[in-house]
Amino acid sequence: MPAMTSILSFTILGLFTGAAYAIAASGLVLTYTTTRVFNIAHGAFGMVMAFTFWDFSQRQGMPTWLALTLVLGVVAPGIGWFVQRFVTRGLGEGPVSVSLVVTVGLFVGLIGVAQYIWPPAPRTVPPFLPDDGIRIGSTYVTAHQVITIALSALVAAALYVLLNRTRIGTAMRASVDNPVLLRLFGGRPDLVASLSWAIGISLAALAGILLTPVIGLSYYDLTLLVINAYAAAMLGRLKSLPLTFVGAMGLGILQSFSVAYLPSEGNLAGLRAVVPALFLFVVIVAMPQAQLRIGQVKGIVSAPLPTFTKSLSWGAVLLVLVALLTVTTGDADLLLVGTAATYAMVMLSLVLLTGYGGHVSLAQFTFAGVGALAYAKLDEPNLFGLLVAAGIAAGVGALVALPVLRLTGLYLALSTLAFGVLMDKLVFQADFAFGYNGTLHAERLSLLGREFSSTGGYVLVMTVFFVLMALGLLLLRRGALGRLLIAMRDSPAACGTLGLDMRWFRVALFGLSAGMAGLAGGLFAGLRGTIGAADFQLFNSLPLLLLAVVCGVTSVTGAALGGVGLMLLPVLQSSRPELAGLVFAVLGFGAVALGRDPNGLANLVFAFGRRLESRFGDRVRSVVPVLPLPGARVGDDSATAVPLADPGSGSVLIVPEHGPVPTTAAEAGPDPEPTQPPGHRAATAIEPSKEAPAHVR
Repeated sequence: MPAMTSILSFTILGLFTGAAYAIAASGLVLTYTTTRVFNIAHGAFGMVMAFTFWDFSQRQGMPTWLALTLVLGVVAPGIGWFVQRFVTRGLGEGPVSVSLVVTVGLFVGLIGVAQYIWPPAPRTVPPFLPDDGIRIGSTYVTAHQVITIALSALVAAALYVLLNRTRIGTAMRASVDNPVLLRLFGGRPDLVASLSWAIGISLAALAGILLTPVIGLSYYDLTLLVINAYAAAMLGRLKSLPLTFVGAMGLGILQSFSVAYLPSEGNLAGLRAVVPALFLFVVIVAMPQAQLRIGQVKGIVSAPLPTFTKSLSWGAVLLVLVALLTVTTGDADLLLVGTAATYAMVMLSLVLLTGYGGHVSLAQFTFAGVGALAYAKLDEPNLFGLLVAAGIAAGVGALVALPVLRLTGLYLALSTLAFGVLMDKLVFQADFAFGYNGTLHAERLSLLGREFSSTGGYVLVMTVFFVLMALGLLLLRRGALGRLLIAMRDSPAACGTLGLDMRWFRVALFGLSAGMAGLAGGLFAGLRGTIGAADFQLFNSLPLLLLAVVCGVTSVTGAALGGVGLMLLPVLQSSRPELAGLVFAVLGFGAVALGRDPNGLANLVFAFGRRLESRFGDRVRSVVPVLPLPGARVGDDSATAVPLADPGSGSVLIVPEHGPVPTTAAEAGPDPEPTQPPGHRAATAIEPSKEAPAHVR
């Protein structure tokens, strides 16, 4: 317990940390206020700019003032302009889920770029500000701390004046409120948005550079420290700069005193690290009721649904392929196949939550960790124990959504981010979770009295669970509940006017999605045999989300492709360690490219299948002509359209609804007189256009 005389020291340290948070949060508020895009990658931009400043000043030998000027005045604004111009432009008009996924892609991509350009190595970061300081009582305050605190106040004041007292600030606010009207008055909304992003990225760079002499150059530490600024920005409701500044300073002081007074050992040792996450969660819970968006949300297109027969067929094909792998490959490769099945099942939960429901979870693999931990702790390696573990994960997911059930989109996603940090630092790292050595043993699942001790048999069981979950998801999507999900995703205001209570439905959706992830986590625990906290870190959830989006978060096919892709990432990293950062960069920027199309690579697979079906269907129709059945009348109310022979052929015949269908010309009698007006062209078969979607054909 520190002496009372050191309270001033911790207060000054907290003000310094809060000042860095305030600078970063001010840039975040500026970009959101002017473009309605919440930049999850804000901390990653600050980290990359800090590395760039170190490279210019230390490796290239530039003077500090020149390196600082180039980074803050040229590189950071240029990157901000480029990102707004070619990446985030127009995202504010679409669903929040799309903008979140795109900026998460930037987040992962920037970390990959930093790892590729500056491989992991110890780096010295000498202080670049004067060494002098002042003494307040018995506490010495460095010039670095004084300058940082002064800069934070100056930045907050300057941005407030810019937004509220200048014409360019008025144009910035108008660019998001009514860009058409701004353009009519001679304004340029695109230029204004680019300017705000240039300033925002420069402020993230300034915060990262100021923190570097204190915490060093670290990909994740720098990124996470700037992420703590999210809580301060939320206190200002992403629009009030004074409240954001006050929140940042308060958070910095709170975090400083938590380091001083909270225990450093025992089960509560992780409480120090989760203070910003707790602050963020409390602020989100206190947010006012979210307003419903009017009209239909842009940018979401549902993937075509296959028939149930076709789904069963593909499920059987997948089981046969995995069965062949179990007899032709070794245990090491089968472990990779089982890992892919785990990832695919967790991605199925994202298909339900994000693809069907329109909500984003930034900690979905954390829910898988809850299921794995519960399964191992229960020590019931049977179906009952697995379902109980999934139920516990579902309950935790519902509890995460319950405090913020009044809110939507961004706030729900950030609540999962706060939850992921809490689980990482407070629960998974505690001794009561994975034990003193950080690992926990789990038995493999047994079904109907049969134990699957062999890796091949267990992987086949995991594949069966994936197929059953996928079929269940498709059945849900085809039913009334699935149509309600799509309606709530596409037009929440219309659902509200119909009297639908979407709040409790949202809680149930989060719970079911978390339960699916927990089921996958339980199976994963049995596959590995030994699990630890490192298996379910928060950062593991981000590549999971990105692969789900890249491969198609609106379809079960995308989940299967994403599971295989995510399994291959560590394989590529281990085979070519020097390309580890490049792999993540490609993944992140691939998600940026495909983030606007939630159907992803699965859409290309569907298009290829439709092209093959159309080509071979044309050949069949050219060989076997479609003939009218005798007795059919075009326009007769008693006629019913039925498929010819193959429901996928696209040809439809009109046959009488009542009476037996004649099979010969004698039974049919003479052809009836036409009943349609002159000039009407009778049709014996209706063939939809080849460009029609698959669900129409």
